[in-house]
Amino acid sequence: MKRVFSLLEKSWLGAPIQFAWQKSSGNYLAVTGADFIVKIFDRHGQKRSEINLLGNCVAMDWDKDGDILAVIAEKSSCIYLWDANTNKTSQLDNGMRDQMSFLLWSKVGSFLAVGTIKGNLLIYNHQTSRKIPVLGKHTKKITCGCWNTENLLALGGEDKMITVSNQEGDTIRQTPVKSEPSDIKFSTSKTDDRIPASENIISVVVGKKMLFLFHLNEPDNPVDLEFQQAYGNIVCYSWYGDGYIMIGFSRGTFLAISTHFPEVGQEIFKARDHKDNLTSVALSQTLNKAATCGDNCIKIHDLTELRDMYAIINLDDENKGLGTLSWTDDGQLLALSTQRGSLHVFLTKLPILGDACHTRIAYLTSLLEVTVANLIEGEPQITVSVDVEPSFVAVGLYHLAVGMNNRAWFYVLGENAVKKLKDVEYLGTVASICLHSDYAAALFEGKIQLHLIENEILDAQEERETRLFPAVDDKCRILCHALTSDFLIYGTDVNDATYEIPDFSPTIKGVLWENWAMDKGVFIAYDDDKVYTYVFHKDTIQGSKVILAGGTKLPFSHKPLLLYNGELTCQTQSGKINSIYLSTHSFLDNIKEAEPSDLRQMLTQTLMLKRFSDAWEICKTLNDRAAWGELARACLHHMEVEFAIRVSRTMGDVGTVMSLEQIKGIEDYNLLAGHLAMFTNDFNLAQDLYLASNCPIAALEMRRDLQHWDSALQLAKRLAPDQIPFISKEYAIQLEFTGDYVNALAHYEKGITGDNKEHDEVCLAGVAQMSIRMGDIRRGANQALRHPSRVLKRDCGAILENMKQFSEAAQLYEKGQYYDRAASVYIRCKNWAKVGELLPHVSSPKIHLQYAKAKEADGRYKEAVVAYENAKQWNSVIRIYLDHLNNPEKAVSIVRETQSLDGAKMVARFFLQLGDYGSAIQFLVLSKCNNEAFTLAQQHNKMEIYADIIGSEDTTNEDYQSIALYFEGEKRHFQAGKFFLLCGQYSRALKHFLKCPSSEDNIAIEMAIETVGQAKDELLTNQLIDHLMGESDGMPKDAKYLFRLYMALKQYREAARTAIIIAREEQSAGNYRNAHDVLFSMYAELKSQRIKIPSEMATNLMILHSYILVKIHVKSGDHMKGARMLIRVANNISKFPSHIVPILTSTVIECHRAGLKNSAFSFAAMLMRPEYRNKIDAKYKKKIEAMVRRPDTSETEEATTPCPFCQFLLPECELLCPGCKNNIPYCIATGRHMLKDDWTMCPHCGFPALHSEFKILLNSESTCPMCSERLNSSQLKKISDCTQYLRSETEQ
Repeated sequence: MKRVFSLLEKSWLGAPIQFAWQKSSGNYLAVTGADFIVKIFDRHGQKRSEINLLGNCVAMDWDKDGDILAVIAEKSSCIYLWDANTNKTSQLDNGMRDQMSFLLWSKVGSFLAVGTIKGNLLIYNHQTSRKIPVLGKHTKKITCGCWNTENLLALGGEDKMITVSNQEGDTIRQTPVKSEPSDIKFSTSKTDDRIPASENIISVVVGKKMLFLFHLNEPDNPVDLEFQQAYGNIVCYSWYGDGYIMIGFSRGTFLAISTHFPEVGQEIFKARDHKDNLTSVALSQTLNKAATCGDNCIKIHDLTELRDMYAIINLDDENKGLGTLSWTDDGQLLALSTQRGSLHVFLTKLPILGDACHTRIAYLTSLLEVTVANLIEGEPQITVSVDVEPSFVAVGLYHLAVGMNNRAWFYVLGENAVKKLKDVEYLGTVASICLHSDYAAALFEGKIQLHLIENEILDAQEERETRLFPAVDDKCRILCHALTSDFLIYGTDVNDATYEIPDFSPTIKGVLWENWAMDKGVFIAYDDDKVYTYVFHKDTIQGSKVILAGGTKLPFSHKPLLLYNGELTCQTQSGKINSIYLSTHSFLDNIKEAEPSDLRQMLTQTLMLKRFSDAWEICKTLNDRAAWGELARACLHHMEVEFAIRVSRTMGDVGTVMSLEQIKGIEDYNLLAGHLAMFTNDFNLAQDLYLASNCPIAALEMRRDLQHWDSALQLAKRLAPDQIPFISKEYAIQLEFTGDYVNALAHYEKGITGDNKEHDEVCLAGVAQMSIRMGDIRRGANQALRHPSRVLKRDCGAILENMKQFSEAAQLYEKGQYYDRAASVYIRCKNWAKVGELLPHVSSPKIHLQYAKAKEADGRYKEAVVAYENAKQWNSVIRIYLDHLNNPEKAVSIVRETQSLDGAKMVARFFLQLGDYGSAIQFLVLSKCNNEAFTLAQQHNKMEIYADIIGSEDTTNEDYQSIALYFEGEKRHFQAGKFFLLCGQYSRALKHFLKCPSSEDNIAIEMAIETVGQAKDELLTNQLIDHLMGESDGMPKDAKYLFRLYMALKQYREAARTAIIIAREEQSAGNYRNAHDVLFSMYAELKSQRIKIPSEMATNLMILHSYILVKIHVKSGDHMKGARMLIRVANNISKFPSHIVPILTSTVIECHRAGLKNSAFSFAAMLMRPEYRNKIDAKYKKKIEAMVRRPDTSETEEATTPCPFCQFLLPECELLCPGCKNNIPYCIATGRHMLKDDWTMCPHCGFPALHSEFKILLNSESTCPMCSERLNSSQLKKISDCTQYLRSETEQ
């Protein structure tokens, strides 16, 4: 709250003063103190006049219009009347000798009521100068009174009476009160339904303690409202709102009560506004504010929410206390008197005057002060003091203009100071004024005067200096205007071509354009409550138009001055500026933190405002295909082709990108807009735009592409008549598809050109088909027969076939080489001769079947059987071969070939009739008639045949069980066991296998092992083991069966032990190859199961393999290798007990041949032992004896090679490394230990070999010496890194 001025006259000091604001305009303030003078000041604190009185002022009041101030004083019988318009004072004699005590002007007329200390009343009509004296209205001094809107006068006096009189002075009502009345007021009565009525309630303070309410229409039911003693005396009160009263109490309490019938006197608000005392309460209905004063401060409340404190004004220099508060009618100024005789005037509401030019704004900050600011560019504020209280303000780039009525004052806004330039008088009252750099334009009475602001150019033409618009001959009236650097723009009351603004409220007070350079199409329209954001879309596919983007609530008493990038700078009634952000620009906040729903709303805003870069960022944040699609559509709508390409590329919409790339360079606005309208599916708009462009044929192309044939034909007549046949053809095809054959035929006929063969053939084909469909069969059929197209003949044939025109249909099918269809139609005609002719060309089994049935009916079986075969009807073929052609061999071969169940039954029945039960059983099984086959086998003792057949088939357990039970009854244990095994009854199967006679012993035990392997039942296993060990019959079985049992049970460790025993037995018996194979197979099995190989098994296998290698090397003549292997065998001769002498003999001979004389001597000496000497072959006995008698101890040194583990050099046939104590893998080709750089392995058994030696061996041998699988040297691969094989060897 700004203090406008303070009045502190010496003559007033020390005593309270009276004051009164001029009603209506509030331009004058009348003040009087103890100096017998009423001084009249203007609203700026300048004294304008004064009235000298004979004594102290008793009362003063302004009339309803504020034209006349009436004053009464002590010691005077005159009423002083000061005229505000003429500044003259006149005196009016009251005609009564009493001292006057009360004065009040009427609210609606020119009546002045004057009361005296003796209770007399004078009513003076200022308009007619008529005086009506009323004597004895009261018996004592009249102290208070009030007029209502119906010119009723209520008075109160010291006689404790309240009277109500009319304007003639007649008493209408009177009522006594308990104590002296004061502060009478009229108010409107409120009923329960709150219907407003006339002012007929009188309220009056009685004895300063209670409030008395008196209803004129209900005089017998007055209401006394009493308040708490703690509140103190009632200082003053006011009615407000819908029947509420605001009361100020002397001890600082501020109260609001209701007068509504159910709640009369109820406190609805209470506040202790002032701690010590409260001296006055004032209300402003215009501002909707209430002010209270006391304790050296003024507090202002908002009436809509009394708890909100609007403002507090502190007056610390007023130590004697405050007096009375009073507001001007317009609420602009609030005056306060004080106990020491001073008066302060505060500005509470400022006229909202302001203007903007680009980003510079000027606005009223006090009654005589204008501030110029540029918040956007950050320029310092300039404050300009003006001479008059302006009614309009305008700002330009360098100037400021203020003014009122028909006069304007211009100021130059310099960098350092503001200079008053000049004042201009116009030819009428100025409504508004606009400035720019050089010119000013003032609007008054429907005209604009444009003139230079600074006309320093002396020789300037008068037309350049000033000019009046509109021209004299123009009959229009200018309503609004604007000024730019180059143009004066104005709007008139003549309706020219303009753009309609949608939803434009009739309450709109003004319009502002966006000043941000990037948003030139945005403007706002505002009224008292709301700001509406509009966007002018200049370039859209639908033409230029204005759209409403949204609305923003405008705070109370804010007037928009400047719009910049969604920020609206407003002027408030307190003389300040405030910025609000438009709700349509919420996307300018941080979009990163917004919710997806808010982001979608922001996207809609950006698209309305054409802020595509912001929309791009929102879409990136949303990452939603629907959002990108919305942006793409908006870009197309606004013809932003480049941006639309960018968006579509981001979406991966290749088709749209390619389409837009083709049109982006088009300069013709209508053509480009037409393409874009077509892309957005607005085809009618696209057609209009195409036709308005320089390429109207595009409209025809679009309609053809859309298959809008009616529109296309209409356009073709105007734009391209030569295209009519081609469009007619396309239209005819569509009509045919929809079933409109009449119009289709007409358009096909129109489509025939005569010079375009391919096109005409299509049209003629259409004519043929439509003719047939219309019933003109002869024309259509002839046309189709002449036409070169096969497809046409097929289609016409199908139409004729549906129309039951079989002969013509068949003829067309045949002509078109559709033999299947032709034959089918001939069959429907029963034309078998034609069918027979066509049969070689027919592929359809159905037709062959129909023909076959017909021939069979005629008894021509050979032709029928051929037709049945073509129709793949094998059952019929078998039936005819058996029943009619007596060719069972052919029938049997067909059954075997086709596996036909029904055919098998027929053949089985045939063989049954012949008594060939074996064949009958076979074919019954083939036809899945197992029960019949079983019964037949039982009856004719052919169960073996049935069992053999059923065993090779995929048969059910029940069938197997029935056979097993049969054989069980026949005591044929092996067969019974076999079929119990097949049906999963392992216990019974094993029982029968173990009962088999000795002739079947071997195979039965094999089957028993298989049974136990499948059963995995410990009891059955033990039963079989007992049998094999001879527990049951005292005859142990061959150990190989036990080995196989362990293998079947996957008990590999037990199998390995058994294998070693078997091998030992085989070795003892001299079957070294068998022993080798048993050990090898067990070795391979254990290795595949990742089970550790027993060392005894590995050693035995190595010795046996060395023995086998001897024969290979001796056979190939390599005596050294043979001798080395024989030395290894001879060193383990105990493992070859049945061939000790032959092996030692061979060793001696081979060592001798290889030059190993010392080794030959040592083994020869062994042979000379008594137990061996007599067993030596006579051929060699003498030679061996000679070797012993004459020993030669020379020995060829054995070559050394490195250990593959540690590289220690050791003899090549040594398999245990002394260096690392590892067992070295041996070569299966030579028996030597393996070398790291000469490693290969058999691809079948995986045993290692020296690559070079194995290749040499395979030149003479064709199998692997270890696994006996066929092998050639090309299958060997040299292994460069043998680490993994060495590792697995050590793990073993």
